[in-house]
Amino acid sequence: MPKAAAEEHEVAGHTVRLSSPDKMVFPERGFTKRDVFEYYLAVGDGILRALRDRPTTLQRFPDGIEGEMFFQKRIPTRGVPDWIQTAKIKFPSMRTADELSPADLAHVAWAAQMGTVVFHPWPVRAAAPDEPDELRIDLDPQPGTGFADVVATAGVVREVLADLGWTGWPKTSGGRGVHVYVRIEPRWSFVDVRRAAIALAREVERRNPAGITTSWWKEERGERVFLDYNQMARDRTIACAYSLRANARATVSTPVTWAELADVEPDDFDLRTVPARFAKNGDPHAGIDDVAHDLTPLLEWVARDERDGLGDLPYPPDHPKMPGEPKRVQPSKDRDLKSQK
Repeated sequence: MPKAAAEEHEVAGHTVRLSSPDKMVFPERGFTKRDVFEYYLAVGDGILRALRDRPTTLQRFPDGIEGEMFFQKRIPTRGVPDWIQTAKIKFPSMRTADELSPADLAHVAWAAQMGTVVFHPWPVRAAAPDEPDELRIDLDPQPGTGFADVVATAGVVREVLADLGWTGWPKTSGGRGVHVYVRIEPRWSFVDVRRAAIALAREVERRNPAGITTSWWKEERGERVFLDYNQMARDRTIACAYSLRANARATVSTPVTWAELADVEPDDFDLRTVPARFAKNGDPHAGIDDVAHDLTPLLEWVARDERDGLGDLPYPPDHPKMPGEPKRVQPSKDRDLKSQK
């Protein structure tokens, strides 16, 4: 069968070339590169709301999800359209990179043409790359727990946010988890926002310690939902709203209303179903940018926890050691703990 000819599409005032449109990306579902490209155009307003002016890491699969995968953090200086915008970000190592910073839907379409399946934006805007404007709460099911447990945990998160007078915006992860986003004023550092995320997670944990945990070490989590506070560490990202996920089912990380959350299943949302849902219902996150909350109450919780002897928690293993951070030693391997027994 002859290879399909390249196509040209006008997107947001730019010409975007789509080569090899019939290349298979999701073999189990039969979804091609054209399907992926058209999917992102169909949910354009939604995904651009999640990506606009955010430095974005691209998870690329040039030969489909069963082929080689890599994360692109640096946009090449050659062979890229002159209208592509980038933003300079700084890694924990203090090295820098110029990442894609979508200014319009053409940037998303270009990334799809380049084999991008999953979009991983930073929780910052290009104008203030060291000051997060998005607090991300990642609810991660552990062995022995399921999506219903995650939904129940999200309900507790909502209660805590309501006590703060804050609005949280839930979405499915595209897997078995749930993410809740909160817009915050961009005037605090990554360290501050991560500590605030820990304080919030600890308060959620207090309300259901039998079912929710902030324990970084897997051996301590048990059959509880883990609140992954380290998703707020510098250079940690989450698949954005309306991003496809790189699984055989071609699921989508999909915004939902709080009322819907209890009645949905992750597999309800995929490359085929989400465009129709978006066209019919619009974007449940349409109002996410209307309010940016003051982080001060959570920073007061941080101070309260410190007075009670609850300090920082471990960073990810690839992160430089941070001031005040406890030892990154699995408890069962900690010689100091063993010697105290």
